[in-house]
Amino acid sequence: MTNEFERPALVKVTVNLVPRAFDALDAACARTRDTKTDTINRALVVYHLVLDLMERGGGSLSVQHPDGGTERIHLL
Repeated sequence: MTNEFERPALVKVTVNLVPRAFDALDAACARTRDTKTDTINRALVVYHLVLDLMERGGGSLSVQHPDGGTERIHLL
């Protein structure tokens, strides 16, 4: 495995998405107006965070809503 200084800036990957995942990607892109590439990159970073929390025995994420409300998501 190479370190981050030896990696190319971009790596092309081909994926096959099930319909549910494609629909979620399409909906996320429509809502954010981000590209599919940007959306997939962000999703993978969030997935990595979720896995880290779960491997440590769980944790929680707090979401601050525009109206000032807070929602806590617990990962077990």
